[in-house]
Amino acid sequence: MSGRLRRLLVDTAPLRRDHDYRLLWSGQVVSGMGTQITRIALPYQVYVETHSTLAVAALTLVQLIPILVFSLGAGSVADAVDRRRLLLITQACLAVCSLALVALAVVPAAPLILVFVVAFIAAGLASVDQPARSSSIPRLVPPERLPAAIALNQLNFQAASIVGPAIGGLLIATVGLAGAYTVDFLSFGASIVALLAIAPIPPLGRVSRPGMAAIREGLAYVRGRRLVLSTFAIDLAAMIFGMPTALFPALAIDVFGTGAIGVGLMAAAPGLGAFFGALLSGWVAAIRRPGRAVVIAVSVWGLAIVGFGLATFSFPLALLFLALAGAADVLSAVFRAMIVQLDTPDHLRGRVTSVHILVVTSGPRIGDLEAAVVASIAGVSFSVVSGGLLCLAGVGLVVRAYPELMAHVLPSRGGRPAERAPEPGVVEPAGPTGPGAA
Repeated sequence: MSGRLRRLLVDTAPLRRDHDYRLLWSGQVVSGMGTQITRIALPYQVYVETHSTLAVAALTLVQLIPILVFSLGAGSVADAVDRRRLLLITQACLAVCSLALVALAVVPAAPLILVFVVAFIAAGLASVDQPARSSSIPRLVPPERLPAAIALNQLNFQAASIVGPAIGGLLIATVGLAGAYTVDFLSFGASIVALLAIAPIPPLGRVSRPGMAAIREGLAYVRGRRLVLSTFAIDLAAMIFGMPTALFPALAIDVFGTGAIGVGLMAAAPGLGAFFGALLSGWVAAIRRPGRAVVIAVSVWGLAIVGFGLATFSFPLALLFLALAGAADVLSAVFRAMIVQLDTPDHLRGRVTSVHILVVTSGPRIGDLEAAVVASIAGVSFSVVSGGLLCLAGVGLVVRAYPELMAHVLPSRGGRPAERAPEPGVVEPAGPTGPGAA
């Protein structure tokens, strides 16, 4: 393989050189696919039973509430306990939720409210699992391999986003919803086995007791880091206005006439584009201005969503635009995660990551809600196109409000990142300050 091609492909050094990271990553390959199957099965089930985009919006709201309520507290827990043990608990409980969905799919005429209850519980558990998982990565790899590890995580997630929805659509069409949920339940076994095989990840340095004081400390740190705030703001602009996932069932059934298979393909298309975006991300570590890269990537995302909304005459063209959007989104995610992880000390990383997770998980759900409501008033195509245009407007507002994002330059490499100078009005917390500091 030529050196130029090697530099273009994703850097696999963390998989080759970091044992526990490799195990965690491998377990998530399997369980992530199962999660993506359920991600499309739930809204499909609700839409088929109600034929209402507002019912799908209600499901989205039910999944959003526990994220808003529990995420910040979950970050304070992740900073205070062994993150490996916390992940074992959340993964086991999420598996039980998937088993409950199997039972509800098998029981004839099961009340839809019970599906909403399980979705609520699962979303709450995921709001605990995700900050613990993301904040563990800088502990499993050295700082110089953190960008590669983040890119590999995105590659993992996007591969699951391709295979999971595609398999999910086939499973729903062939063996039904119960079969789809069963596959998700079984997939958690891989994640649990991997977690049992890695070393504990106890807290480092100063440990804050979980609770309101710890949450306030994390929020105070975030408020004082305008650069971090800018990454949250631009992602919210992209997801709230430019995320049409809730409309996929209506588009597949009523516009394209492709049924469950079409839902799966539309859900998989962004993942396919993101997979190749992550696969060809070997160059990201060389980017010294990740903020500028975020702005470009989110702008491409918005333009691609506009194209998707205008391509109702051609299902293949619509899928192509979704794939382009996915490629832009994964690069935005990599650069935003680099900024957040490298800017945050380990003893605060769970709480800051919980805010990050709160943004990246609640934004799409708010976007689904917005898209569904607008679609119920003005139609699905108008909802998608207007959302993409509003995303572009939001990017402009964020760039104007947070000039730090475009101006941000990473310190030169030399092992650990250079020490950060405190921003005006910010008191640097005590304790380890470098990613992965021991």
